[in-house]
Amino acid sequence: MNETMVCAVGNVATPPVYRDMASGPSARFRLAVTSRYWDREKNAWTDGHTNFFTVWANRRLAVNAAASLNVGDPVMVQGRLKVRSETRDGQQNWASADLDAVAIGHDLSRGTSAFRRSAQPEAAHASPQPEPNWDTPQDQSADPAGQQQPEPAAVT
Repeated sequence: MNETMVCAVGNVATPPVYRDMASGPSARFRLAVTSRYWDREKNAWTDGHTNFFTVWANRRLAVNAAASLNVGDPVMVQGRLKVRSETRDGQQNWASADLDAVAIGHDLSRGTSAFRRSAQPEAAHASPQPEPNWDTPQDQSADPAGQQQPEPAAVT
């Protein structure tokens, strides 16, 4: 459908909260995204406005996010943007921006990270697929079955 996919780069602002729900694992944390710009008057980089997003992760992404993320970590989050607004107890309109995460990763432009593959369920190991043959055939005129293609007939 017409979903708004975004990529946000910022810092983890709150510890991930992990829940094991009936529909599967879920985790959420707040992401702080601060714009930076060059201030000509000060001749230096300056921090601009900070936006906060609630990032929601589900299933395996939730498990891995809860185990991997800490407050202050620089991360990149790709996901569907959901903006909600409502009125609370006669106050002004209240709005929140949530990211339903598809992918989360450490921002390697600001540090290093050590990747560890998580354990796969047993069902995933039941029938491994053979590795495809990616080699290019030596003879470019051979067909996929390896047989020589006939030369085109000369026109006289």
